[in-house]
Amino acid sequence: MTESATGTGRTDELPRYPAPRSKDDPFAPPPGLLALRDSGGPVVRVRTWDGATPWVVTTHDAQRRILCDPRVSADVGAPGYPQTTASMKATASGMAPSINNTDGAEHRRWQRMLTNSFTPRRMEMLRPEVQHITNDLIDRMLAGPNPADLNAAVSLPLPSLMICALLGVPYEDHAFFQEQARVTTAVNKTPEEGARAHSALLDYIGGLIRTKISAPEEDVLSDLGAKVARGDIAIDEAQRLGHILLVAGHDTSANMITLGTALLLRHPDQLARLRDNASDRTFVSGAVEELLRYLTMPHLLARRAALEDIEIEGVTIRRGEGIIASLPAANWDPRAFPEPAELDLGRDASQHIAFSWGPHHCIGRQLARIELETVFSTLVRRIPTLRLAVDLSDLVFKEDSQGYGIYELPVAW
Repeated sequence: MTESATGTGRTDELPRYPAPRSKDDPFAPPPGLLALRDSGGPVVRVRTWDGATPWVVTTHDAQRRILCDPRVSADVGAPGYPQTTASMKATASGMAPSINNTDGAEHRRWQRMLTNSFTPRRMEMLRPEVQHITNDLIDRMLAGPNPADLNAAVSLPLPSLMICALLGVPYEDHAFFQEQARVTTAVNKTPEEGARAHSALLDYIGGLIRTKISAPEEDVLSDLGAKVARGDIAIDEAQRLGHILLVAGHDTSANMITLGTALLLRHPDQLARLRDNASDRTFVSGAVEELLRYLTMPHLLARRAALEDIEIEGVTIRRGEGIIASLPAANWDPRAFPEPAELDLGRDASQHIAFSWGPHHCIGRQLARIELETVFSTLVRRIPTLRLAVDLSDLVFKEDSQGYGIYELPVAW
């Protein structure tokens, strides 16, 4: 493939990225993105919001290869890195290193800081607590007004309560950190707004870690505080890790619960299938993987910069050029998932990359899966008459956020 496959090479003639979603099917990836993959090939040059011209990698196989390639960097300050927002672009060069923007040995050092905190065994031990919280939230919703907003009643509180328990963050502060997270993930925030939200959360996490150094508990911030006390890491490093975990730990799962529920309500045959198999953990686990594949909530990730010239699928990406591995395009690649537009809860979707891939594979993916398996199976079992209380066209989708979702989901039963 040559650059002429997408036009003359003039910046103003390149396809725009990201493309808009379809109003008729807001759950599907943007039609323009899928057309880009089908007509332009696995690697296509595009134009982003700031006039930059990175390459978009659109296929499942190519993305898994590029995201594991040591010649690409997750450093947001690296030359050519395709910035998501004006706020990120304004601060990228001065962004302190952390687990989400480092590579190689330095990234592995950051991962080791959390190795004992996110083991599969430790996450699985949380399953009974996830079930208890889910039951309690559904009890409260059923006892309240009908219709209700599922997003406010269940989707936001469940992962917020769980990440608070895991990290050791007081849940009574949830209004504060949810608002800062909303600003942090907003596409249209100003650099000043982004800096204020970032600083506020860092200060908040730092205060908690300092308290836990002197009075440790059984939680991740106490683990980090112990590392600070031993001199293994600096307090500012612990703050940055806590910040990332708090924002990602509640926002992503909350969006998936709301999106997944709305999608199931739009597909009553698959909803009934889940209801009939709600006690079968193997089926529910597979159903969650299919929902993750279909929706790919982190729709603007994953982004990298080329550190060396890389040839992939016949295209040479030059050193200093940007790369966007469009996760939704990969998860709707018919070569990896036949008939990808069909929601099939019995499909083997285990090879999806909704949690990204490679060194930056989401560290919280196991907890997210437990939350989603629990909430979807419990909702369909306990509220078999659950339905949308508004028309689909009335729902407001989060196209203005780095994490796709729905702001409110009015449901009735």
